[in-house]
Amino acid sequence: MSDSSSAAATSARERPPLWLTAAPGLFLLLWSLGFPVAKIGTQHVDPLLFLGLRFVLVLAIMLPVWLWLRPPMPTRLSAWGHQAVVGFLIQTVYFGCCYSAFALGSSAGVVALVVSLQPILVALAAPAMVGETIGTRRWLGFGLGFVGAVVVILGRSTVEGITTGGLLLTIAALLGMSGATLYEKRYGQPLHPVSANLIQYFTGLLTTLPLIVLFGHFTLDWDGALVGSLAYLVIGNSLIAISLLLAMIRRGEASRVSALFYLVPPCAALFSWWLIDEPMPAVSWLGMAIAAAGVALVSRKPRNRQA
Repeated sequence: MSDSSSAAATSARERPPLWLTAAPGLFLLLWSLGFPVAKIGTQHVDPLLFLGLRFVLVLAIMLPVWLWLRPPMPTRLSAWGHQAVVGFLIQTVYFGCCYSAFALGSSAGVVALVVSLQPILVALAAPAMVGETIGTRRWLGFGLGFVGAVVVILGRSTVEGITTGGLLLTIAALLGMSGATLYEKRYGQPLHPVSANLIQYFTGLLTTLPLIVLFGHFTLDWDGALVGSLAYLVIGNSLIAISLLLAMIRRGEASRVSALFYLVPPCAALFSWWLIDEPMPAVSWLGMAIAAAGVALVSRKPRNRQA
């Protein structure tokens, strides 16, 4: 085989699959839309009960799929434990705290802004926890992304849309997702997405049930808004977006994946303006452009220099 043919074959093998190339954009849209949709849902049901219903519906879909596909489950107890930890941090801590913050009156845009601080936390912890090196260009990207996110939210004049309790819950959600990203990158192992989701959502249900019993209210208003919110969060957020997030974490550096969260506030602001009439003034569009530039800096891989 000639050198050119060998190089072409190597390039084809190294080229990521099409679905993985499209994963960042699809994840961003699905994840961002989840903020206003979740706020709509928490207006009709207790947030903890809402979370529990979501887990039950996801498991009702995942179990038959698992029985049909029969994908392998972890063979070691430690691997089960690692999946359970990630499931608890994402499903119970992150989503539970976000939903509760919405129920306390926090706006979707402000919650999205606070959790967008995740890339900073991941970047600070990544060198020690997962051995990543954060260069000057990527730190500049983090800074631009954060500035853009702040411009979007402040431009919408919704900072007052959060209570002290809501702020504390949102910070807890931020810590939960940041911890899950780093933990998955360090301890996560290749596992079929159906198996990983099954373990994580079962963990989420088990750890949320005591909270529902202790702090939840068993009243809900079954109407089109609640049913639609549940349907989207089950399929869009729970089944598709989480699978894309875990796949991207395993295939890329944790800090690069986390940088996507800088685009969540402007996208969530746009969806919130459309769905729940949270205003989107002109200055916020400038913030979206700044955040996009920051993510581009962080996400761009350095070119290999040839001798």
